[in-house]
Amino acid sequence: MDARREEVPHAVRADLRTAVPLGPRLSLPAVRAARAVLDGGWWPRSLDAAVELSGLVLALDERYGHIRRLMLSSATWDGRFRRLGVGGRETRIGWFSTVDPAVLIATTDSGDQVDLLVMPPHTPEAVAHSAMATAADPANRLRGPAVLAAAGRG
Repeated sequence: MDARREEVPHAVRADLRTAVPLGPRLSLPAVRAARAVLDGGWWPRSLDAAVELSGLVLALDERYGHIRRLMLSSATWDGRFRRLGVGGRETRIGWFSTVDPAVLIATTDSGDQVDLLVMPPHTPEAVAHSAMATAADPANRLRGPAVLAAAGRG
């Protein structure tokens, strides 16, 4: 029996997911407000976390620098994995029952936190665009659930 440890390729680790990224439906302000309640809105097409998060991470990486961690509601998404490989980098994924389903929290390598409103996938287009515009408005003071309710989705 060979006692040497066989290296497992990085992409097949049990806790790492990769997927072909889709262009995210994302609304971000032109300039990030220092004291905004939300930093924008995101409207995924499905609840397939690996597919939806890949495109989002690439878009956020481009805007804010490497996203090292995402925190999401454990009650909302299909699939539970701890790491997402996208763009040659790895992002840690945390699933929490305490994170509101209407919010996603991203943390950059520099420690900045980006809070996004998460629109349910089957939201009517006009409602989603309205809510995402509100979430991306630096003057907005509503939290995720209140933005959804005001847009008619809460």
